[in-house]
Parts: sequence; structure tokens; C-alpha cells
Amino acid sequence: MRETWIDRQIREAQERGEFDNLPGAGKPIQGLDARHDDDWWAKGLIEREKLPMPLPPPLALRKEVENLPGVLAKERTAEGARRIIEDLNRRILDDRRRLSTGPPIFVRTVDVDAAMEQWGRARDEWDERRRRGLEELRQDKSSKRRRRS
Repeated sequence: MRETWIDRQIREAQERGEFDNLPGAGKPIQGLDARHDDDWWAKGLIEREKLPMPLPPPLALRKEVENLPGVLAKERTAEGARRIIEDLNRRILDDRRRLSTGPPIFVRTVDVDAAMEQWGRARDEWDERRRRGLEELRQDKSSKRRRRS
């Protein structure tokens, strides 16, 4: 029987030792005895890459609503903050229109005016802390100058 091209490639690689000391050599192949799972590759990726487990869309949206104040705190403009809130509300409404496979989970939309008011208060507090910090820096600099004179 004539050796095929692929058989020759494998034999030559073996002779060069390219298959020696491979990870998992001599160990059983994981999952051979396990029940068939169509999502084996996704579960393997999540485990291997240590990714957070994906949440069902309504729970992910609830988490976004819960984390909204922290997200808005990073936004410097009212237009940007309003855009973030309106985008979240649009995605909540889109999710309500989709047919859900699991138990029904209702996610309330965010009150845009209340969220903007909260953002404005937080923004004012941040501005005040920043102003005070700058004022303290100026005072420290001027007191150091006085000491040198």
C-alpha cells in the first residue's frame, strides 16, 4: 500500500518529535463519557476563558438598571446621560416585545426625568468636590510659597 501525503506528513512529524510532550499526552480525552451537549463549545469557552456566565436578557437589563447610577456618574453631559437612559429604555421595551423562553421577568423602564434629576445632583456634588479640591491645592501652593519667602 502506498503512503498518502498526509500519512507521510504525520510520520515525518513523529520522526522529528513534534508530537512528543504535548499537553494532555497519555490522559483520557475530556468529555468522551459525558452526555451530548449542543452547547459544549460555548460552555468550554466560558470555563476556559473564565468569562462571566451570560444572563438571560431580562436579568441582564435589570442589572443594567441597577448599575445605571454608576454609568451615568461617568457621563459629563446631560445629553449623553439622557441618551444612555433612553437607549436602556428602548432595549427594555424591545425585550418585552420578544417571545421569552423562560419564566416571564418584567423589567421596569427607567423614569428619565427622575434619573436625570439624580444625575444632576450627583454631577453638582462632583463639581463641588472638584472645586473644593482645586481650592485646597491653591491654598497649599500659596502657603508653601509664603514659607519659602
